[in-house]
Amino acid sequence: MPLKTIRDIDVSGKRVLVRVDYNVPIKKGQVTDSTRIEASLPTLRHLLDNGGRLVLMSHLGRPKGSPDPALSLRPVADKLSALIGTPVRMAPDCIGEEAEQLSRGLAAGEILMLENVRFHSAETSNDSDFATQLARLGDLYVNDAFGSAHRAHASTEGVAHLLPAVAGFLIEKEIRFFRPLVTNPERPFVAIIGGAKVSSKIGVLESLLPKCDTLIIGGGMSYTFLKVQGHRIGDSLCEDEYLDTAKALLRQAETSGVKIVLPLDHVVGSEFSEDASPEAVDGIDIPDGMIGMDVGPKTIASAAGPIQSARSVIWNGPMGVFEFEAFAKGSLEIARLVAECAGTTVVGGGDAVAAVNAFGLSGKMDHVSTGGGASLEFLEGKTLPGIAALESRE
Repeated sequence: MPLKTIRDIDVSGKRVLVRVDYNVPIKKGQVTDSTRIEASLPTLRHLLDNGGRLVLMSHLGRPKGSPDPALSLRPVADKLSALIGTPVRMAPDCIGEEAEQLSRGLAAGEILMLENVRFHSAETSNDSDFATQLARLGDLYVNDAFGSAHRAHASTEGVAHLLPAVAGFLIEKEIRFFRPLVTNPERPFVAIIGGAKVSSKIGVLESLLPKCDTLIIGGGMSYTFLKVQGHRIGDSLCEDEYLDTAKALLRQAETSGVKIVLPLDHVVGSEFSEDASPEAVDGIDIPDGMIGMDVGPKTIASAAGPIQSARSVIWNGPMGVFEFEAFAKGSLEIARLVAECAGTTVVGGGDAVAAVNAFGLSGKMDHVSTGGGASLEFLEGKTLPGIAALESRE
């Protein structure tokens, strides 16, 4: 049965308690990246246009269960007000008599922002009394915080059992793109997995390997695989404790007929530094004393064919240290290939998303996920508590 969404409920005159993911970067009291706020706007506008009275809740940072002025959501409320063109009132707390009075006093089309839910340790422990206090602030519950859906917290899971609960448009969109990738992807299916460590991507590799036709491995994690194959990796990052895991994954790929694309050449540096001078290594082996920082043109060429012919692509994790300009080309070229692919293209995971945003290519992808940890766990085939709580109300 399809997940119920805000299309399926009447919100006219109702207080709609909306869990959003406004865990955004703030510097000197100003939001520096409003991507997650902007992603919530279609849901908020739909609710406002249909006469809802909105009560928004979110976390910001890790305040350790007590108020921290540096992690107040007030700058977020100001930014949302500017983006949506409607004043956003700020509650002094996320629970309590004053928050309840403010929520009851809302008129149709008005917005109230609750203070950071993680100012209370009861949020992360999913305390039932805390969830009950949050539920008093709404008549209906909408979860649109995909980035927090993998957490069984009071505002993401507990409240969903106490009020009529549905998904917002953002969660609906994330599920629409991710679920086919882990159940029945259109083929050829190409998975591009990068990032620093094998240890953080084992679950994703094990989940996607049986489903994909080509697995492209880059980033720091690729050197563990190259070492298993007997190649020299210089001083590159390597998790020796995961060599057996890498060997088993390569063996599984061979048995399953999955094509593995590993780096064939590299861009290296003598130190892990933005100021390191890039040097090209026209081969698989990396000289002693050098650190692999990016993939080279041969690697990009070997990845191009599978990506260009793919019907489904998931990209999770950059190909190199894209934050350093001298070592960003590999990730940029992969981003361009994915952007030009005629199949369905999904970018999931914080660093890959940061890369496509930095390269100005996010608009060329079919879907760029707002959830780092949540997208990883979805790709691993895990149950996300925030989504499971909505599905249980069907």
